[in-house]
Amino acid sequence: MKQVVQNYKSGELALLDVPVPGCKPGGVLVRTAYSLISTGTELMKVSEAGMSMLGKARSRPDQVAKVVQSVATNGVPATYRKVMGKLDSYTPLGYSLCGVVEQVGDGIDDVKAGDLVACAGNEHALHAELNWVPKNLYTPVPDSLAPRHAAFGTVGSIALQGVRQGDSRLGEVALVVGLGLIGQLVAQLLTASGVRVVGADPDPARCELAERLGAAACGDPASPAVESAVAELTDGHGVDQVYLAAGGGSNQPVELAARLCRDRGRVVDIGKCRLDLPWNAYYEKELDVRFSRSYGPGRYDPEYEIEGRDYPIGYVRWTERRNLACFLDLVARGRVDVEPLITRTADFDDAVETYQRLKDGELKAVAVLFRYPEQAAGDGPSADAPVVSVPVVPAGAGSSAPVRAARTPVRLAFVGAGNYATSMLLPHLARRDGVELSTVVTTTALSAANAQRKFGFREATTDLDAVLGDASVDAVFVVTRHSSHAELTRKALLAGKAVFVEKPLALTGEELTGVLDAVEESGNDRLQVGFNRRFAPLLQEARTRFGARTGPASLRYLVNAGRLDHGSWYLQQGTEGSRFAGEGGHFVDTASWLLGADPVSVYALAPSGNEDLQVVLGYPDGSTATISYVTTGAAGFPKETLDLVADGKVLQLDDFVRSSVYDGRKRWVSSRLPKARDKGQSAELAAFVRAVRTGGPMPVPLGSLVATTAATLAVRAALAGGAPVTLAEAR
Repeated sequence: MKQVVQNYKSGELALLDVPVPGCKPGGVLVRTAYSLISTGTELMKVSEAGMSMLGKARSRPDQVAKVVQSVATNGVPATYRKVMGKLDSYTPLGYSLCGVVEQVGDGIDDVKAGDLVACAGNEHALHAELNWVPKNLYTPVPDSLAPRHAAFGTVGSIALQGVRQGDSRLGEVALVVGLGLIGQLVAQLLTASGVRVVGADPDPARCELAERLGAAACGDPASPAVESAVAELTDGHGVDQVYLAAGGGSNQPVELAARLCRDRGRVVDIGKCRLDLPWNAYYEKELDVRFSRSYGPGRYDPEYEIEGRDYPIGYVRWTERRNLACFLDLVARGRVDVEPLITRTADFDDAVETYQRLKDGELKAVAVLFRYPEQAAGDGPSADAPVVSVPVVPAGAGSSAPVRAARTPVRLAFVGAGNYATSMLLPHLARRDGVELSTVVTTTALSAANAQRKFGFREATTDLDAVLGDASVDAVFVVTRHSSHAELTRKALLAGKAVFVEKPLALTGEELTGVLDAVEESGNDRLQVGFNRRFAPLLQEARTRFGARTGPASLRYLVNAGRLDHGSWYLQQGTEGSRFAGEGGHFVDTASWLLGADPVSVYALAPSGNEDLQVVLGYPDGSTATISYVTTGAAGFPKETLDLVADGKVLQLDDFVRSSVYDGRKRWVSSRLPKARDKGQSAELAAFVRAVRTGGPMPVPLGSLVATTAATLAVRAALAGGAPVTLAEAR
C-alpha cells in the first residue's frame, strides 16, 4: 500500500510503498476514503523539516532540552547516534480521515466490515491507504454524512474540545484569533451554541468566509475594526472568551486577548502560538488562561487510546471518542458546515505535489482533502460503476416442503415478542382458524409469559434450541432485533422449519450469504421476509387496474419516516444497522413488485445536515424507482405516498388510505377510503400460513427476497463511493 512520509532530517516528502498493517485485537483495519490535511499542524511540521539543524533546534526547544539531558546521561557519541538515527528516518503525516472498515479485530463488536468510520490519531489515522485504528480512536459515521465531510472529524474534535474548555454560555461574546481551519470550526461551533463571534485574521478571504458561516464581524487584528466590533457587541465590557487558534512566532494574539477580554474573562489556547503573557494586563483583569489539549480527555493516555479502556461517562462526559462522535453529529445535522472550508480535493497519488504547493504558498487553502483511488469517481455518478454481488439462490433447493400431518393446525413458534410482533402480527394469527400458537421464545421470562397470557401460546420459554428441536413446530417467526435476524433464520432453516423473518433478512452481505448457505445445506428454502406492502388491498387493486405496461416506468416513493425518539434501539447503528438497512427493504420490495423485476443498479445521495436519503434503483427494462427516505418532514404529513407513471397512465397511493389510477381518458378508475390503513400484514400472514399448510410455493420467491436485500445493502456502498453500484449475480 502507499503512505505519505517525510524525512525530518532532509525534509524529503515521499509517497512510499509500505506493508499493509495487521489487524490486531482491539481495533479495526480501515481502508481510507478521504483524509484531511491539517494546514496548520502538518504544514508546520513540513516547514520545520526543511530548516537547518540550527533552525530545527530553535523551533523545538523542548526537544533540545531532551538532547541535553541525554548527553548528560549517555554521553555525546551515543546521543548523537540516537538523534541522527531518529532524524534520518521516515515519519508519517496525517491524523484525520474517513474510511471503510475492511477487517475487524478480536474484541470489537460495535462495527463490522463495510461500515463507514471516522478515525483520529497521528499514529493511526495517517495519510495511508490502510490504517489499523484502536477502538477509542474511531466512531461510526452517521448515514446522512458524506465521507468527505466525515474526514473532518479529528480536526473538528480539536475545535470542539477548545470550545468546551472555554465554558461558553448562551448569549456571550467570543473572540477567535486566527481563522484558519481550527479557527473557522471554533467560530461555527460557538455560533451554533448561541455565542456571538468576532474573528481576527489578517487574511480578508478568511474573514469573509467566517462571516458567511455565521460570525458577527471579522477583521484584521491590526486594524481598529475588531476592537470596534467587540465594543459594539459587549457595550464596551470586552468579550467573555478569547480562543487563540493562531500559529507563528508573534506575541500579538495574547496581547490582543488581554486588550479585548472583559474583567475575569477566559483565554483558551488551542493553536501553537507564542505565549509571552503581559503580566500586568493579565493580572489586572485576573484573566483565566486555559489550554485545550488536542481532541479531549484520553489523549496521550495509552490505556485509553491503545488498550481501549474507556472513562466512565459519569466522571468524564466528553472523551476523545465522544467528541469525535459529537462533531460528526453536528455536521450531519447541519449545525456545522465544512463544505465551504474545502479549498481543494486532491488525488492521493498527487500528495507530494500538493504538500509542496502548500509549503511554497502556491496553494492557499483552509482545508485540503486527499481522495483515495476507490473515491476517484466519488464526486458524482460514474460510467464505471462498482459492482456488488447478489448471492445466487441454490439450484434445486426446497424441491419439497417439510412433511406435516394432514388436517392438523399449522403450529407456529415466535422468537421475539416485542411491539411489532404483539401489535401487527400476533393479533391476526391469534384469531385465524387452522393456526395454533405453539411456543413463544424471548430472552426474558416475563415478556414470554406476557405474550403467552395475551395471545394463548401453548408454551413460553427462553430456550431457543428446544423450540428448533420440536418436531411438532411447522414454522418459526423471527421477530427480534435486526442484528439477530440472519443467524436465527439460518438456524431455523437448518432445523427444517418454514421461516417468517421480519425485515431485514440480513444487515451485511456476509449474513445474506450465510442464510443462502443454510438453504443449500438443508435443502430448505421455505422462507418469507416481512415485506407486507405488496399484499396491501389498495395497492393490489390499483396494480390490477393499472394493467400491463409496454414501456419503461418511472416510480416515485416518498417515505416521510420522521425522527425516532431518543434511546430507540433503531439508533444503535453500530450493532443494529442503519435505519434504511432495517426498513428500506419494504420500499425496495414494493417498487420491484410494482415494476415486475429486480433492480440491477443502485445510486444513493445523502444531503448534508440530516438523515435523509435519496435512493435511485435501475431496472432491466430502463425503468427507475426513486425512494426519498426522509426524517425531516412534518409529522402531520402522510408517511408513504407513491406515484407510478408509464404508458400514459398514473398509479397513485396515498398512505394506504386512497389508491387511484388515472388513464388516458382522464378518469379515476380506483378509489377507496378504508376505515384503517391496511398495509397488508393480514393478507401476507394468510399467504404464508397457506403455503405452510399446503406445501405450495412461498408467497415471494426466494430470489426476489435476496435481490431486495442486496439492493438495500448496496445503498451503503453507493453512499460511500458516491457513484452508482451495479448489482450482479455472484459467479
